[in-house]
Amino acid sequence: MPNSENYFSIQSELRDNDVELITVSKTKSVASIQSLYNLGQRSFGENYVQELTQKQKELPVDIQWHYIGHLQTNKVKYIAQFVHTIHAIDSLKLLIEVDKQAKKFNRKINCLIQVHVADEETKFGISINEIDKVVAEICQHNFKFACITGIMGMATNTDDTQKITGEFELIKKCFKHLKEKFFQENRSFRQISMGMSSDYKLAIKNGSTMVRIGSLIFGER
Repeated sequence: MPNSENYFSIQSELRDNDVELITVSKTKSVASIQSLYNLGQRSFGENYVQELTQKQKELPVDIQWHYIGHLQTNKVKYIAQFVHTIHAIDSLKLLIEVDKQAKKFNRKINCLIQVHVADEETKFGISINEIDKVVAEICQHNFKFACITGIMGMATNTDDTQKITGEFELIKKCFKHLKEKFFQENRSFRQISMGMSSDYKLAIKNGSTMVRIGSLIFGER
């Protein structure tokens, strides 16, 4: 079950900084999610399509589901009917599929472009060197159902706070650059999803508008 004291403490901190909490609920039970829902939480993040679709059927309809893991193109159709935001758009191909599937249900899906700044090759995302090229291609398409609302990025998994801060600064710089070059007229392009349980305080200091926190609230997996 979630730690309610931690939850309210984190929520208070985030509210003071105008940052949205996405509670990472992957591998957590429906009962645990319902318990946090009863405390007032509405935004939950999941990494696995099959797990998400099952939970969505069993939990309240007003939950805003955020897909925060790497998403395969052929899996988009399973979540398009209900997902609120997809945090990990790492290719034009994926965005085209999101738009196509969302159109079937005549609904808009928020999408965040994932940028890769961390040292780990296991993390997905578009490299800083390639981001302009990819976004320019994206902007050539008139997407009506896939709505680009910002970017997402993850820092290297390290205890080196200076390194983490530098990577968060790079993500914020990338956001500002994309906003000025491609999305000046797009008022919806305003989200910077960065920061997790181990580094969310640094993320907030560096401009995050949305943090993804699991273990501090639900406990370690």
